[in-house]
Amino acid sequence: MSAVRPSDAAQPHIEVCDILIGAPERFAKAANCTLAAHDAEASNVSRFPHVRFMLSVASPAQFPADRGVEVAFAGRSNAGKSSALNSILARHGLARTSKTPGRTRLFNFFEVGPDRRVIDLPGYGYARASQGERAGWEPAIEALRTRATLRGLFLIVDARRGLGAMDQQLIAWADPARRNVHVLLTKADKLNQAEKKAALRDAQAQLTQGATVQLFSSLRGLGLDDAQGVLEAWLKIKGPDDPLGSSGQTNPAQVS
Repeated sequence: MSAVRPSDAAQPHIEVCDILIGAPERFAKAANCTLAAHDAEASNVSRFPHVRFMLSVASPAQFPADRGVEVAFAGRSNAGKSSALNSILARHGLARTSKTPGRTRLFNFFEVGPDRRVIDLPGYGYARASQGERAGWEPAIEALRTRATLRGLFLIVDARRGLGAMDQQLIAWADPARRNVHVLLTKADKLNQAEKKAALRDAQAQLTQGATVQLFSSLRGLGLDDAQGVLEAWLKIKGPDDPLGSSGQTNPAQVS
């Protein structure tokens, strides 16, 4: 299934691909939100063969150098963000999953190639984090928005809930006119065909111009290849005309 843009809304029919693309193994459970601070071994042939955990940060001063390309993953707590990240990067224990929402409490950076990084942001919409922790995230999230290297945002949304007010705020934060925004409607395996079509249509209608959306299931592999393709395209420098340029430095005004 290809990503759907809001400009396609006039199309009379939305195709929903329900092919299972190699269901991954059951993800390891974790007692806390601490990420594996070591290189993860690829369980299969991956588009991202050189993934490794870099660091967890709590403040902008700890961010890596603003060089290269970065893609952020964010979403409401319990929307399946960690599972989606593990599936897309083909690393079953990279971002630790848990039945308890709100486990990701720091900004976690993963290197997926030279000067190529994925950032796992703290989940939002769950009261487990203290007021002090949430207040501490604000400077970091604003600093992240100003980074020249931030090319796009994967927004993880539970397909059964749809886009909420906080999701829309994050889309506005990313600014789809300047950066890529791709919405993953996760846990789509829990919906029947009619519900999948409705979820996709509703999300499409709510998205601003430039953002894309697709159905996704970490458990069943639904939409996995498409999501990997989106991430792979964002992380590439395509040539001298690429907004990142040959130096790998982004001009935010040119990113689309």
